Amino acid sequence: MNVQERINAYWTGRAPDYDAYQQRPDRFADDQAAWSRVWSAALPVAPLDVLDVGTGTGQVAMVLAGLGHRVTGIDLSEGMLAEARRHAAAVADGPVIASGDAVAPDFPAASFDAVTSRYLMWTLREPRTAVANWARLLRPGGTIAVVDSTWFPGGLDNASENFTTHYDRQVQAVLPLAAATSIDQTVAVLEEVGLAKVTVTPLTEIYELDRRYGVAPNHEHQMQYLVTGTV
Repeated sequence: MNVQERINAYWTGRAPDYDAYQQRPDRFADDQAAWSRVWSAALPVAPLDVLDVGTGTGQVAMVLAGLGHRVTGIDLSEGMLAEARRHAAAVADGPVIASGDAVAPDFPAASFDAVTSRYLMWTLREPRTAVANWARLLRPGGTIAVVDSTWFPGGLDNASENFTTHYDRQVQAVLPLAAATSIDQTVAVLEEVGLAKVTVTPLTEIYELDRRYGVAPNHEHQMQYLVTGTV
């Protein structure tokens, strides 16, 4: 398998458990409300045409559709896509879920008003190329909004999560943000691509929810950030 295929295989194997955690009934309503506020603040008023890259199980795509946006979610992990399609099919006006590469989404220029991602930047090969391609897909004044954190500042080899089978040294070598020690490294990617009005916002409400309910297995309680920029 090549690098991306190894990443895809990891997330396909993780998809059922990952989705079950996202759907935890004890915090689902609070999560939906909090993330709705995050994305409402990040994007202009609906309806927009939004591309959610690395959509995973579709959590962001579903929230955005619930806010009234016209959403397309893409991913390369078949396991994640299966979960996302199941969720999308269960609601009216749900997101369109399709196979697609977050680094080079196959859409015409100026197709969208916004591009979003959550928990993608750290595992994204060629992030500068990817963000430049996202900017090309935006109409004038469009927004790129990404959520991430510094999940593994000590490196994936020292992470409590077991990455060794798929995230080997060859994979890690093409993921420049995997061991980021500051969110400023993600901010720099958006700035270097030429986006305007790049801002970073600590997601304190999500931090407090994690404090109240606990974090995912093999993760630490830490701040997440929203990073936005415009074309």
